[in-house]
Amino acid sequence: MTTSVFIDGAAGTTGLEIAERLAGRSEFALIVLDEARRKDPVARAEALNDCDVAILCLPDDAAREAVALIRNDTTRVIDASTAHRVAPGWTYGFPELVGRDAVAGAMRIANPGCYPTGFLALVAPLVRAGLLPADWPYSVNAVSGYSGGGKALIARFEQDGDIAFRAYGLAMGHKHLPEMRHYAGLVHEPVFSPAVVNCHRGMVVDVPLQLSAIPGAASPGAMRECLAQFYAGSPIVTLGDAADGELLLRADARPWDGMELFVFGSAEDAQLRLVARLDNLGKGASGAAVQSLNLIAGLPETAGLAL
Repeated sequence: MTTSVFIDGAAGTTGLEIAERLAGRSEFALIVLDEARRKDPVARAEALNDCDVAILCLPDDAAREAVALIRNDTTRVIDASTAHRVAPGWTYGFPELVGRDAVAGAMRIANPGCYPTGFLALVAPLVRAGLLPADWPYSVNAVSGYSGGGKALIARFEQDGDIAFRAYGLAMGHKHLPEMRHYAGLVHEPVFSPAVVNCHRGMVVDVPLQLSAIPGAASPGAMRECLAQFYAGSPIVTLGDAADGELLLRADARPWDGMELFVFGSAEDAQLRLVARLDNLGKGASGAAVQSLNLIAGLPETAGLAL
């Protein structure tokens, strides 16, 4: 059975990468609007209502408008924007955390943010298992390739070769914080320090912890074992081993839809760094959307992914 798919916002970075992952796959038939019609509300509404699955690669307000254009009860939606990530009635598109069956059966799926994907993969299983407290004031340091900022930021980095590091979100209140708190089951939103570096793609998310100050915190070994069991058998999320003591992002990295998790503890187990490495356009965006699409189409979750 062929599943028809309409990517609303197909000209953006996320939409283009989703289309690349679906290219040549006979399981899916893409509904494509030509350049003259892709922003036409009537044409978009027709495509949204004719497809089996709509993938929204749009700004938040435009994503809400797109959902409102759907007049039937059959079109399923995967929204890559921030608009519905903690909204009632929407399933969070992180199968490893919420369950593959939940994603496979959902009508409305909210694709996770790229930074929250790394943070939640590390922290949520440990909080669930009681190895870390839900009421601790966590902090997150993270760097991403500039492709996560869309066409304007891509152009800025590629045209100005002097930019090496761009810190942002300095006023706090980043839009990713509600989903970090919600899906990790935390009392407080983390202090989030995001930055963009001069490489096209790739991401490192780092959660530093002073274990000696955290009541009831488990040892680094126990946390690593918990994560290993939680993701046992996952072809997408794996535990890595940085034996040389380095984690790298490469400027010429190819698309990758996996994610590696690392647990680095001090010799006396007093300090810990939980680190995730992923592709901000892969498991952090387009790859995650295709993983959810595979599941709702009844296909292996890794079909068409770069692993």
